Amino acid sequence: MIKINAYLLKEMMLKAHQSPRGRINHNFHYGPGDPLQRMLNSMQPGTYLQPHKHENPDKREVFMALTGKFVVIQFNDDGTIADHMILDPKNNEYAAEVASRTYHTIICIEPDSIIYEIKDGPYDPADDKHFALWAPKEGEAGCEDYLKSLLNKLGIPMVRL
Repeated sequence: MIKINAYLLKEMMLKAHQSPRGRINHNFHYGPGDPLQRMLNSMQPGTYLQPHKHENPDKREVFMALTGKFVVIQFNDDGTIADHMILDPKNNEYAAEVASRTYHTIICIEPDSIIYEIKDGPYDPADDKHFALWAPKEGEAGCEDYLKSLLNKLGIPMVRL
């Protein structure tokens, strides 16, 4: 039995604080070949996930907020925002599913946030994510400004640790 409890969440929050990327994941799937990828992602505000989509092979992705607050953003192919949802368990906004072939990103907007992610497998790093060319790559200059611009467009204040 896989168990998700307060001890595991607290441990992940501490590791995310220590991570240079501001996030850490904990996998529950049994390896890259598992047809259902399941993991927890602990994030801190300011961490950057480059917008991407899953196609060829097509994969759906579900995000469920366990703690904290996130915004899930879907984009049109040209990089304009198509839709978004703030995941916030305190306000009864729990989960969002992103269809395959849809550019998306997740932005952590509250410290010590943890999301449960479910994605179709198997995982192959060679074709798992197709990154948006209109957004900066992780680690490049401009990532923080890009995050700020997305949040500003949605009227969400940027939180810093």
